[in-house]
Amino acid sequence: MTALRDFTATTLTGSQQPLDAYDGQVALVVNTASKCGLTPQLEGLETLWKTYREQGFVVLGFPCNQFANQEPGDADAIGEFCQQNYGVSFPMFDKIDVNGADAHPLYVWLKSQKSGALGSRIKWNFTKFLVGRDGAVVQRYSSMTKPETITADIEAALAAG
Repeated sequence: MTALRDFTATTLTGSQQPLDAYDGQVALVVNTASKCGLTPQLEGLETLWKTYREQGFVVLGFPCNQFANQEPGDADAIGEFCQQNYGVSFPMFDKIDVNGADAHPLYVWLKSQKSGALGSRIKWNFTKFLVGRDGAVVQRYSSMTKPETITADIEAALAAG
């Protein structure tokens, strides 16, 4: 079975990060953008991270510029914006594609596990995937789903051990 731990992604600092570093944790994988109307969700994501990280929860942010060019900056600009404006301290990765021929393998897999309103295609920034401790996708949430509304699902995934 393929799981979150089977993938590697590039961090904002340019290093390769095997995602098996998060094995055994509950993860919320989110495609982010700095210039989107939904960008304030970064604050809610940071709150979730701070609230649940000691229980084995992590938010993994993947900037994407595929939706109305709302993430035009480079890795340094993305990191600076997220930290200065929203105090983001959860792991952020380098900009990726989530749809199309150049979609990151992680997103190809995530979409194959849980489809959304447009089938497997990611509709917009801030689509979220909740991944259980076993590395399997538990749930997919639309861009419009506010982070604070999924706390019960996070708590259930954490309790599932």
